[in-house]
Amino acid sequence: MKGIRDIIFDTETTGMDNKEDRIIEIGAVELIDHFPTGKTFHVYINADGQPVHPEALRVHGISDEFLADKPKFSAIADEMLAFFEGARWIAHNATFDMGFINAELARLGKPSISDDIVVDTLALARRKHPMGPNNLDALCKRYAIDNAHRTKHGALLDAELLAEVYIEMSGGRQAALRLVNKGDDDGYDADGNIRKLAPLVRPRPLASRIHPEEVEAHQKMLEEIGEKALWHKVSGQ
Repeated sequence: MKGIRDIIFDTETTGMDNKEDRIIEIGAVELIDHFPTGKTFHVYINADGQPVHPEALRVHGISDEFLADKPKFSAIADEMLAFFEGARWIAHNATFDMGFINAELARLGKPSISDDIVVDTLALARRKHPMGPNNLDALCKRYAIDNAHRTKHGALLDAELLAEVYIEMSGGRQAALRLVNKGDDDGYDADGNIRKLAPLVRPRPLASRIHPEEVEAHQKMLEEIGEKALWHKVSGQ
């Protein structure tokens, strides 16, 4: 049975403007049915002549010198798309990341990624925790996820942390277990969310644990109380 496949990803860039700035790092983690498979995608990318903005450098620490010998986006695009194929693209503030991804694809004449397969965990967090804050560090703290090693932003590290956050926001690891009723119903709806399953029905009812003498005593007590007995109201008798 094929499970729901998600790719949790993050990007680092030379700046904030996807029309001029470029992606310089992509990190991605694969989940199947909300469980990490251990498969990852991680690459640093040459900015093709676009310098890293000083403010961006302070955030992620990736310098122009470090990127000088790294491959350009055109060299990694097909490998990236192959890793994501058939999965939902899940990112925190996905509008930002997808803006850069689609801008890079457009430069290569490749089709953009449809919004239909993109999930924004920031939007999910804002609905679930409307009082905020809902940045990645705050969500890690809320869900008791250790992010002490996150001294600077890094695409793969942030994707790994976001994967843990996403699992918790989706109900936690226990909720992702496949509790199957019977037949082909696997407990998930078309969007990969846990659906409520019909209660299991015993093929043969359990024998009554009430002794006939207890039934007789109970009936006698009801007769003594009469119509005022609460039992008549709750039982409908």
